[in-house]
Amino acid sequence: MPSVVDINWYIALSGILFVIGVLGVLLRRNAIIVFMSIELMLNSANLLFVAFARHLGSLHGQVLVFFVITVAAAEVAVGLALIVAIFRTKKSINIDEINILKG
Repeated sequence: MPSVVDINWYIALSGILFVIGVLGVLLRRNAIIVFMSIELMLNSANLLFVAFARHLGSLHGQVLVFFVITVAAAEVAVGLALIVAIFRTKKSINIDEINILKG
């Protein structure tokens, strides 16, 4: 008999992934790792949207995930372009060393 995964497991996994993402944003100084942590937080939210959509029997959560993935892809494209441009001028992607946005 196959085991049924309860929605509480999805909520717990999503919470763990979100906390790992927050810790990555707060504790790491590498810009690429910060972007990866932000993507991890977005994917944990996507997991919750899909889990609740399945639990409630509605497709609204899955449609919302489609839009979140679209925004995340655009964010990665723009963010990586900025990181490459900053690396070309500063020769570093350490967030503490980047101060070109200061006036």
